[in-house]
Amino acid sequence: MKVRYLGNTEGISLTKNKIYETLDYEEGFLRVIDDTGEDYLYDSEKFQVIEE
Repeated sequence: MKVRYLGNTEGISLTKNKIYETLDYEEGFLRVIDDTGEDYLYDSEKFQVIEE
């Protein structure tokens, strides 16, 4: 799934309005491959689904 980050830019991890690839959905959190190239869990409410 592809999602757009709606929150504010957070250091080197996430960039506002950038589209990210997700690996999984885990109880309200998305496992997102962030700007560091690693995957971490982030609050799903800060993302908009672009592509299922």
